[in-house]
Amino acid sequence: MQRRLNDVTGWVLLAVAVVLHRTVASKAATERLQRQRNAALRGAFGRGVQVPELAARLGLSEGWVRQVLNGKRPPEVEEAA
Repeated sequence: MQRRLNDVTGWVLLAVAVVLHRTVASKAATERLQRQRNAALRGAFGRGVQVPELAARLGLSEGWVRQVLNGKRPPEVEEAA
């Protein structure tokens, strides 16, 4: 039962990450929302959602997602793609 709860929680966190990714506005808001999105991404990954699925749902490269999961700041050019 715990595994199923973790799976559902992971998918919900991934949905939150997608919404935050798509609703960025000003520079300050962008940075704040990206920090929240990245935290949601790390949470989804920690609950079993794999990197290819995270990257596909966000429309980002797997390398970018791995950098976020490792706590590194991804390059600006790749993030805009």
